[in-house]
Amino acid sequence: MSRTTLKDIALELNISVSTVSKALSDSYEISEATKKMVQEYAKKHNFHPNKLARSLKIGKSNTIGVIVSNISNTFVSQILDGIQIASQQTVYDIIFMQSREDERIEKNCIDVLKMRGIDGLMIAPVSFDSNIEELKALIKAKIPVIIFDRINHALDTFKVGVNNFQGAYSATQHLIQRGKRRILHITGKNLGVAQERLNGFKAALADAAIPFDEKHYIECSFNNTAELDRTIKEILTKEYIEHKNIDAIFGATDVITTRTLGILAELQIEVPAQIAVIGFSNTQIAASLNPALSTVVQPATEIGELATKKLIETINRTRPVHEFETIELPTQLIIRKSSL
Repeated sequence: MSRTTLKDIALELNISVSTVSKALSDSYEISEATKKMVQEYAKKHNFHPNKLARSLKIGKSNTIGVIVSNISNTFVSQILDGIQIASQQTVYDIIFMQSREDERIEKNCIDVLKMRGIDGLMIAPVSFDSNIEELKALIKAKIPVIIFDRINHALDTFKVGVNNFQGAYSATQHLIQRGKRRILHITGKNLGVAQERLNGFKAALADAAIPFDEKHYIECSFNNTAELDRTIKEILTKEYIEHKNIDAIFGATDVITTRTLGILAELQIEVPAQIAVIGFSNTQIAASLNPALSTVVQPATEIGELATKKLIETINRTRPVHEFETIELPTQLIIRKSSL
């Protein structure tokens, strides 16, 4: 069986070869209806663009760099799935790298990807201003940069993430509605989304006329399991076992929330009878934990897809972009036994 070509697709769909090529590249010049028609036909007939030939012709590498914190994180892996879905029927290959929440490693990732000749970069930055000069240098070199997840980063560019304020507000409000007033908020050190989640937490407390207690806001290293466990155990021992000054916990990340549930079990503190637990977590086992974990779920796959499409659209633009958009997708609050 002969291999399907661009010309074959063009003849079958009664459009030009140029239109087929641009549709497969997700070009902004082509309508969404035409892109969908071409991409579905290509997928059905197992068509794969000749990326090497195109890259030689247009002087581009047809590669996109992606820098995430940690690929093993459930939320991150779901974003990567969305990136792969969005890039499958385009000419672009993806190079994934991990910063491991370290600005020095993040800088090295940026340098490596730049040397690889990427056409664009997607990044979930370590902190609100991490490696901003390096990222500005990429844009100056006409290598577009899209920020995803950690959308509070200071770089002026397109950003795709979630409404962290509203997610945190909803989670805290739920605990308050369950009669909780001494709520501990545990977050990660230098976590790029921490401030907006803290703001949402504080706003929900304020609306319920509950004073914010500095002792009930804890930052810890969520990449160091031993340190994380030690920090959580210390605060629980002091604020609950000794003083009974905690009746609920709101965790800011997957790792923090699930580890907190495990540590409470180790300390024989009953959930939710003694302490209710809720947090940001996209782990698929949340419903299978004991007790089932209440979570704020983020549309991770959609974040990956939207960020990829926005980057490819920016790469294919013929004119510089001067006005940028920040897309904040809604989160979903799922109530389970851990907070009831």
